[in-house]
Amino acid sequence: MKEIKFVSADEAVSHIPSNCHVHLSSVASVPHCLVAALCRRADAGDVRGLQFHHFHTEGPAPYSEPRYEGVFFEQGFFVGPNVRANVNAGYADYLPVHLGESQKLYRSGFIPLGAALVQVSLPDEQGRVSLGTSVDCSVAAVESAKLVIGVVNPNVPFAYGDLVSLDRFDYLVQDDTPLVTADFAEPTPTEVLIGKNCAALVEDGDCIQMGIGALPNALAAQLSGHKHLGLHTEMFADGLLKLIRSGVIDGSRKKIDTGQVVASFLLGSQDVYSFIDHNPQVQMRDIKYTNDPFVIAQNPHMKAINSATEVDFTGQISADSIGTRIFSGTGGQLEFVRGASMSEGGKSITAFASRTNKGKPKIVPELNPGAGVVTPRADAHWVVTEWGAVDLYGKSLQERAKLLTSIAHPDDREALDRAAYERFGPHYHNFSI
Repeated sequence: MKEIKFVSADEAVSHIPSNCHVHLSSVASVPHCLVAALCRRADAGDVRGLQFHHFHTEGPAPYSEPRYEGVFFEQGFFVGPNVRANVNAGYADYLPVHLGESQKLYRSGFIPLGAALVQVSLPDEQGRVSLGTSVDCSVAAVESAKLVIGVVNPNVPFAYGDLVSLDRFDYLVQDDTPLVTADFAEPTPTEVLIGKNCAALVEDGDCIQMGIGALPNALAAQLSGHKHLGLHTEMFADGLLKLIRSGVIDGSRKKIDTGQVVASFLLGSQDVYSFIDHNPQVQMRDIKYTNDPFVIAQNPHMKAINSATEVDFTGQISADSIGTRIFSGTGGQLEFVRGASMSEGGKSITAFASRTNKGKPKIVPELNPGAGVVTPRADAHWVVTEWGAVDLYGKSLQERAKLLTSIAHPDDREALDRAAYERFGPHYHNFSI
């Protein structure tokens, strides 16, 4: 392998032209040294009109801040807490897309990338680097951008899967800043109950998908007695890592990628990042592969477990917004819902607490005005709260209203019943489910 020539972060970003689209590797692996260098260029009045694209990012996000209005403009595919206020104030924006199709925006030229800024591992003997915890649409960005800048960081794990040759990079920068880590709170009693209700729908040998946070960790804790589970997911964190290490997740029943964990991006403790480093059990793949419903469906008994901000009593599932306020993003929810639905013996499951932390109902007669429907009612199957689990598949609107009312918070059921009566007429009370 030839000797690598490095340049400074300021030198590397000096080649990014104004008025172009810029991709950032995301989540725990944002190349913050390059972002800081771009801010220095901006402060000097040397660049304008950069539009940033990425999945949700951890850490500071100056590209979304009002002080850089007209210089930077955030258009993320998923909205995290660090940009949420600025997105909802109009200083930044959200670009709705199924995460599995985010790479298509680059590869097809719908978003003509001027630059890709990614963080990568140390190279192997063949001169290949790993995108570590942020493979997602970064592979497509590296393939598609006119200018590709890589930050070689020894803290980025070398994860097998979709690797990138050093020849792809125009400039390389050195940095040894640790990746951002996240510790998730212990599950609440409500989340434990939801976890138990979800776990009852998962059988030995199933292949699962879930996200990160206290609720997925609560579910993971309830799966500790299961056997031979598989994992094909967008991302995972510490809760699922425990199941992998204990042998509960061994992938032995998977039809494709047998015996392997498949994911596309990660956020968790340093323990998670160390686990995937040079681990042949883990494949970090392009989001085009992980989120393709036809790929997902090839594993039998796929159980896709996702969440919601609100569900109306006909089964419309909102997950990216609260009314008109953007909260997160479409993500890969519908891709996994459909993949699981097509899988032999598969189930799609939407799990959430029946009320918000402020006591507002999440099962409602109508979604808040402006709320985005991420999973249409025709795709809604199992819905789970701390009060139980119901299957909406093959059920009429009135049947759905009754089923969802039965797992709403007890103090909300009378109002839901009254709203259903007003909507569907007096015959609503004349049949049982």
